[in-house]
Amino acid sequence: MFIRTIEPAFYDTDALGHVNNTRLPAWFELSRNDLFRLFTPDLDPAKWRLIMARMEIDYRAELHYGSEIEIRTYLSRLGNSSFTVSQEARQNGRLTNLGHTVLVHFDHQAKRAVPIEGELREALEAHLQEEPAEA
Repeated sequence: MFIRTIEPAFYDTDALGHVNNTRLPAWFELSRNDLFRLFTPDLDPAKWRLIMARMEIDYRAELHYGSEIEIRTYLSRLGNSSFTVSQEARQNGRLTNLGHTVLVHFDHQAKRAVPIEGELREALEAHLQEEPAEA
């Protein structure tokens, strides 16, 4: 599991006084950088080996300005060439948001999915776990 801490800025809030729902996709993507480095260590877009096939976020509770947000990133499924990244946003110990993103190991020149094998597969397996019980 990868863990990042986000400190919401005032501009992350909306007229209702809580963190705007548009911030979660951006924070989840930022928090996937640790995972992206397993595929492309220097994050060079010219060497990119992934595509996104699906993204969904469950908004379970409001996030608020003034308290840090912990983003937990892990794999909940590992297939032949695709995998599901699950991400939790937690504030003050409470699960507030749960996201799932399906990524595909992809050869951009050949325009096809590529199997996940060898050391890369082992590195991903190290981050494979079940979703939280409260999910």
